[in-house]
Amino acid sequence: MNTAPGPEGSTARLTPRDLLLLLGAALVLFLAGFATLPPVDRDEARYATATTQMLASGDFIDIRFQDVPRHLQPAGVYWLQAVSTAVFSEPDQRAIWTYRLPSLLAALAAVGLTGWMTSLWFGRAAGLLAGLLLAACMGLGFEARIAKTDAALLAATTAAQFAFLWVYSGRAKSRWPVAAFWIALGVGSLLKGPIILMVAGLTALALAVWDRSLQRLKPLQPLWGLPLALVIAAPWYVAIGLVTDGDFFRVAVGANLLHKVGVDQQSHGGPIGYHLMAFALTFWPGSLLALFAIPYAWRQRARPEIRFLIAWILPTWLVFELVSTKLPHYVLPLFPAIAALTAAAVTGARPAPPVWAKLVFGLFLLLWLAVSIVLALAAPGAIWRYEGRFDPVAIAFALLAAGAVGVMLWRLLKGRADQAVLAGVVASFAVSANTFGLALPGLTQLWLSPQIAQAARVAVPACAGRPEIITSPYHEPSLVFLNGPFRTLLARDAEAAAAAMAAPGACQVAVVGAAGQGAFLARAAALGIELEPVGRIAGQNYSDGEDYNLILYRRAEAVAPASQP
Repeated sequence: MNTAPGPEGSTARLTPRDLLLLLGAALVLFLAGFATLPPVDRDEARYATATTQMLASGDFIDIRFQDVPRHLQPAGVYWLQAVSTAVFSEPDQRAIWTYRLPSLLAALAAVGLTGWMTSLWFGRAAGLLAGLLLAACMGLGFEARIAKTDAALLAATTAAQFAFLWVYSGRAKSRWPVAAFWIALGVGSLLKGPIILMVAGLTALALAVWDRSLQRLKPLQPLWGLPLALVIAAPWYVAIGLVTDGDFFRVAVGANLLHKVGVDQQSHGGPIGYHLMAFALTFWPGSLLALFAIPYAWRQRARPEIRFLIAWILPTWLVFELVSTKLPHYVLPLFPAIAALTAAAVTGARPAPPVWAKLVFGLFLLLWLAVSIVLALAAPGAIWRYEGRFDPVAIAFALLAAGAVGVMLWRLLKGRADQAVLAGVVASFAVSANTFGLALPGLTQLWLSPQIAQAARVAVPACAGRPEIITSPYHEPSLVFLNGPFRTLLARDAEAAAAAMAAPGACQVAVVGAAGQGAFLARAAALGIELEPVGRIAGQNYSDGEDYNLILYRRAEAVAPASQP
């Protein structure tokens, strides 16, 4: 395998066979838990529920969660989920994996694009390692398994930025890379609004300042490229503006996007440096190797491709550090550039680092080791914590992860950082298989919604598996998704739940917290409703950390088949 950095004009690029091997490795890393993890609260369940309603109503413009408008992001990812679910399943089946499939395919696309494009500038070995670094990182591993926007946004951003690099470096000999850039911007704008525009725009601004010229940016040809992007994105934006009388823009831009800049929404805040500290986890195991990219990028900054990758990372990272609202996945669109620089660094010549660099590496190594220990022990620790037993398979996977981390450090000390990447991939596989594939799906105490939905179906067997659930105080979106948005009522309190049980129909099942049981029964008695308990579910709600003791009630009279769709 050629390990020399590929200068401009290098032909040592990934072959189709290389790409298939890379995508196969990524698929192995992503599949554990993909279909077995229950719907995750709260974002994934909201996305999936809104998509279910979109399919049921036929309204592909105005996005809603039950009766509440969901004016946060554009409709692009909901369309992708709707197509996937319509093709591979039925909305009533509540097969969450069909809603996750666009995220999985987008993650694979990002990995493949990163590997292929990296190989064009830095050689075949660097391309393979860059793709593996991205596929193995915990941040993308999580997003590939979740029905949200971020994996799809990553794929669009990766396509746009690498097309931009192709043009900026002077390699574009036709209009296709330019068209790909603008098409990707249009598609990305339908996925998460202005985020992709910010990444590309800040990259262009940084390059213009650095080059002190717009000469390298002129080949982007915005006079016809911008209209091309608008043709893709503008129709939905115009339609949603008309349908909601402009309310979408007031909420999405004013109350959501701009509000995040100055206020930490939903307690998702953090100090400046939050993303830098979280990077040890989100890009693990490659986060340790990414340190090699810093001196390498500085030494090679005169090369256009290196300059571009730096401009891709630094300005947007700084913006995300400065805004008040912070979540670990915000910097995910920058990971392909980090993977490319890291792979180029570990496959290229590395002079002896100065003392200060060794000190920084040593300090970060301590943080990285702490993260490694936590990740390796997470699955067996969780099984012991919630089930009171030691699982031998989980322990075996933990030992495999620990051993792979040890091999990774050994090869690193021997000066073979490229081999350390491969050991890191094994560690990532062991952690992912253990956590997402083995431990989490089996921790039933944490998955209250599937238990509630199943218990409600059993409680009213004559209703053809279509109960009407009235619940308080447990209001998680995953229950709405599993039972159906039109058959689930999130009652304000226990008394409101009792009042809802007085409505006509025989398929209602109330889910009431133990603390509100007295008020619920008193209100039901006052309304002349005779109820009987039919089950009890206890566990912890991982979304808020609260322990719940829930009692299920049905009306005492005989139940009949449900009529509500």
